[in-house]
Amino acid sequence: MEIEFDFKKEQSRLLGPVLRPVARITLVNQEIEVPEHLYVDSGADLTLIPKSVGDLLGFKVSQGDSIEEIKGVGERGIPVVIKKVEMRICKKAFEARVAWALIEEVPLLLGRADVFALFNVCFKKNTKTVFED
Repeated sequence: MEIEFDFKKEQSRLLGPVLRPVARITLVNQEIEVPEHLYVDSGADLTLIPKSVGDLLGFKVSQGDSIEEIKGVGERGIPVVIKKVEMRICKKAFEARVAWALIEEVPLLLGRADVFALFNVCFKKNTKTVFED
């Protein structure tokens, strides 16, 4: 099965208009479903969601949770808690770990862990992102 998502045209402060790979993903925690568009980021180890999306999913920082710090480009760390969710890409559902940021100022990123092993992901000439299982 092949699933295609169009690139999203956005404005870059440095480059002007750019095309970015996005995918429509549904995150599910218990009975709560949150559909979102995530940037498909082959350089991200984990899927990253901002605080508000985790709040919508009903996430809470529990006593047994470990607050970790992750870093991307630059030195600024982001406090996160690793949570498990059901993730749906089209009709394919699977369990995935997400890094729930405890701050709002992060992009929604679809990372490699628990996702890329299930699909062949292809970026087609700045027009489509294709997931093939």
